[in-house]
Amino acid sequence: MDYLIWGGAALTLTGVAGIAGTIIAVARARRAASDDVALKDRLMRILPWNLAALLVSCLGLMCVVTGVILG
Repeated sequence: MDYLIWGGAALTLTGVAGIAGTIIAVARARRAASDDVALKDRLMRILPWNLAALLVSCLGLMCVVTGVILG
């Protein structure tokens, strides 16, 4: 079950890196936005990346927990 734990940890770290990337992208968008419409448009393009990163992180944590329970 070690492969499940380490694979899940790698997935979790990938998801956390994606979340950090979306945080940086949102901060840059807030600084660069000239009006609310442009900011909203930019945030709507970042949102799917954020949700995907959350999904990857969640799947990784589920793998880790499953590996610990089965191991």
